[in-house]
Amino acid sequence: MSTVLYEHPLNERIRSYLKLEQLFAQAYSCINNDLAIKVSHPIFFNALFSILDTLERNDIRGELIKDLEKLEQNLVVWSKVPDVDTTALTENLTETVKLIAHLRVSRPTWWQLKEDKLLTCLRQRFAIQGGSSSFDLPQLHFWLHQDERQIKGELKQWLSLLIDISSALAIILKFIRLRAEFESIEADSGFYQDNGEGLLLLRIKLAHDASYYPTVSGNKFRYSIRFMLPCQHTGRRYANQATAFELARC
Repeated sequence: MSTVLYEHPLNERIRSYLKLEQLFAQAYSCINNDLAIKVSHPIFFNALFSILDTLERNDIRGELIKDLEKLEQNLVVWSKVPDVDTTALTENLTETVKLIAHLRVSRPTWWQLKEDKLLTCLRQRFAIQGGSSSFDLPQLHFWLHQDERQIKGELKQWLSLLIDISSALAIILKFIRLRAEFESIEADSGFYQDNGEGLLLLRIKLAHDASYYPTVSGNKFRYSIRFMLPCQHTGRRYANQATAFELARC
């Protein structure tokens, strides 16, 4: 059965991780899809500049290093478990150790993006609503009319400077999501709550044809899930009937 997956973080660190994951997905989609760069470039640059803003305002690198170090310790412990998949474990352990070493450098590679003259100019204009018009940014208009292979090469080069961040996010979030299996739940009157102690992330699956969607509030101590129905007049309203869903408490 086709399902829709919703995820909700239970602390600010995981919230930042999920935001960055989505921004990286948007940026990479502009390279991997056939959509013309002349059309998709606002998506790419808005995502790239949002990634840089997040990295500058928060100690994401420090948080990633801490989480990678914890993951390394867990992988070493799991290596002693009988019948463990040693090939997969070794690959993940090697990747984790490599990322820790790369992220510990005194000057991260993505810092070069702050020194790129074109990106610096574009970033100032993209911060202004509607500021990326061709008459405001003739250099962008000129750049967009270069050979498409050259343009995509530059996009890949810029993202390559962030590869350690995106790779660290990918492996950390992968293991967080693997912490729990989905279980089927039916909530009375469209409301469910439980203890959130020790949890980092809630993952909620609904049937694709479900007429309701979840809204989540909570923290590391307690969380609640309220299911809502779209409403033409008020935007949304409570789903006051029994609602079936799957929940993974990660």
